[in-house]
Amino acid sequence: MSDVRVTVQRDSEREERVVTTGTTAADLFQGERSVVAARVAGELKDLAYEVADGDAVEPVEITSEDGLNILRHSTAHVMAQAVQELFPEAKLGIGPPIKDGFYYDFDVETPFHPDDLKRIEKKMQEIQKRGQKFARRAVADDAAREELADEPYKLELIGLKGSAADAAEGASAEVGAGELTIYDNLDAKTGELCWKDLCRGPHLPSTRAIPAFKLMRSAAAYWRGSEKNKQLQRIYGTAWPTKDELKAHLEFLAEAEKRDHRKLGSELDLFSVPEDIGSGLAVFHPKGGIIRRVMEDYSRRRHEESGYEFVYTPHATKGKLFEKSGHLDWYADGMYPPMQLDEGVDYYLKPMNCPMHNLIFDARGRSYRELPLRLFEFGTVYRYEKSGVVHGLTRARGFTQDDAHIYCTKEQMADELDATLTFVLDLLRDYGLTDFYLELSTKDPEKFVGSDEAWEEATETLRKVAEKQGLPLVPDPGGAAFYGPKISVQTKDAIGRTWQMSTVQLDFNLPERFDLEYTSADGSKQRPVMIHRALFGSIERFFAVLLEHYAGAFPAWLAPVQATGIPIGDAHVPYLQEFAAEAKAKGLRIEVDSSSDRMQKKIRNAQKAKVPFMIIAGDEDVANGAVSFRYRDGSQKNGIARDEAIAEILDVVERRVQV
Repeated sequence: MSDVRVTVQRDSEREERVVTTGTTAADLFQGERSVVAARVAGELKDLAYEVADGDAVEPVEITSEDGLNILRHSTAHVMAQAVQELFPEAKLGIGPPIKDGFYYDFDVETPFHPDDLKRIEKKMQEIQKRGQKFARRAVADDAAREELADEPYKLELIGLKGSAADAAEGASAEVGAGELTIYDNLDAKTGELCWKDLCRGPHLPSTRAIPAFKLMRSAAAYWRGSEKNKQLQRIYGTAWPTKDELKAHLEFLAEAEKRDHRKLGSELDLFSVPEDIGSGLAVFHPKGGIIRRVMEDYSRRRHEESGYEFVYTPHATKGKLFEKSGHLDWYADGMYPPMQLDEGVDYYLKPMNCPMHNLIFDARGRSYRELPLRLFEFGTVYRYEKSGVVHGLTRARGFTQDDAHIYCTKEQMADELDATLTFVLDLLRDYGLTDFYLELSTKDPEKFVGSDEAWEEATETLRKVAEKQGLPLVPDPGGAAFYGPKISVQTKDAIGRTWQMSTVQLDFNLPERFDLEYTSADGSKQRPVMIHRALFGSIERFFAVLLEHYAGAFPAWLAPVQATGIPIGDAHVPYLQEFAAEAKAKGLRIEVDSSSDRMQKKIRNAQKAKVPFMIIAGDEDVANGAVSFRYRDGSQKNGIARDEAIAEILDVVERRVQV
């Protein structure tokens, strides 16, 4: 044995150690049960890795992002082993970690049933208790093919090793550009092989190191995410460092399910996505239409106050317009196929509004005195999203953007961006969202137009504008659109989920492609700067976010029915109808429940409909010209004069507060 000098790195602390040959990362962190792997020279390694002279070794805690991925990837392997023990004919696809969990794809004759998942989970618990060791071994390509000859999907992955395709649908978790490795699950006592899988790793030391997991559901999934490939069965699961964290996650999912906008949209009769119309194409029912109209009307008023001018553009256009803008080069796959009209001319449903707004700018000569010119449109666009990603209103094929394009001089650019971002954040706050951070998306080196200099200037300008807001700023390398960098406003909802909301994009390139010009003060022709800005992103998506944020209990100013009149008896219906008429004259939305249901049933119906106010009237109320207030939280005030009751509702509506 000889001495080996290593450095143990913990955050900013460095500890030099002298150990003997054969020392593993596990030996370095002996007794530290939270350490599940090591990082050596930037690469993740199993704890069984034998350290070499000069190594800098960093512990990977199970609670870290890398640690969670290792935990979940290891649990995916245990699930796959359990499936093959119960269903020996199952062929293995891929099983990567994902946000909050993992999945594994299987080729089986019969789709998994919920009872199958219970059996698989029980088998996983058995494997976990056995404490099988995850053992890594390198293997040559040909040897791997021989070992995995009866696993056709693994053989395909071996053929993809090192190619760009291995990143598709989690395949990079199996193979990379370097050597192939297989992980053997070995019996803790005898060392005999229990199961094996092609995998890059790393993994936990043993199955016993998996603290808590739960299988969630199964679904169909195309192999490697392509509709051209065979449909496999995917099982989703979740795994956490402690049972308490698993319990908290499951409670969070239950709450999120209760808030699912698709479920609430049906229960509250707000919208639907009829099969007769098509996937991703929603219709709004009268109550949903009220919410949407109020959202739009308030937004219109705020935009008018901030100097925006309203425009309208058609839903379809000749394809040459999108050739000119560059969208056909970059986004053709996301557009609906063309319609051939006018003797073979391609027309497209528009996927975005900006090219048409450029034509409005260019319809006549522009002077510097008109700038900044702020064009705004509620413009409906169409994008052919894959069926697998369409999701209610949050990922639709037809949606309406609250789209603005601002044309300004370079000298106005920074101030205009600052004003735009402030406007966006203030308006989002008006709708009840208050917890924000900003994301700065920079150039994708493979997908951009324009010069590097223009991109650098645009990116730095956006960075300075974002920093002025005093909010956290997170980098998003390579996340920009092809024409310019952007700031994305990210917000957290009532249960802590993050949603991308507004985007502000700076664009020097489309004005160039459309040859946009204005006449400057000295009479010369100059190129404007273009700012793309969508506040809601889309009306439909923002509607869904608010619906889930409020769990359907919208604040009174947005609620489709702001108050429901509930008579104690039939004789009190006319009195409440008079009250409702007075309230409607003041602009309030109020209904009277004159059905044959008993009063308590009417109250329950109003509670289910999440109406902010219930107005109850009986003999004493009628005699005194009063009503009784019942609030959404169940509290009540009796004997309120009619005009005072209307004034209270109006006050809550005008202040846009939740009750």
